[in-house]
Amino acid sequence: MTRSTRVTNSIRQLRAERGDVTQAELASRIGVTRQTIIAIEQGRYSPSLEMAFQIAHVLGVPLDQVFQYPDAAQH
Repeated sequence: MTRSTRVTNSIRQLRAERGDVTQAELASRIGVTRQTIIAIEQGRYSPSLEMAFQIAHVLGVPLDQVFQYPDAAQH
């Protein structure tokens, strides 16, 4: 069984706010498959640091607006 990551993201929301960035377009612009973007959005896959920065760049926001990691105090 695949374990979900604790890293959360706002990719789907940010894509919707921009209105013109589809999963396929985002994938194409960073050089991965649409399935990879789906897995990241669903929290089933954590991207590399480089890929995370690329996603933030394409979406035009800082990295911490795209990806969040829960505080240790919340556990």
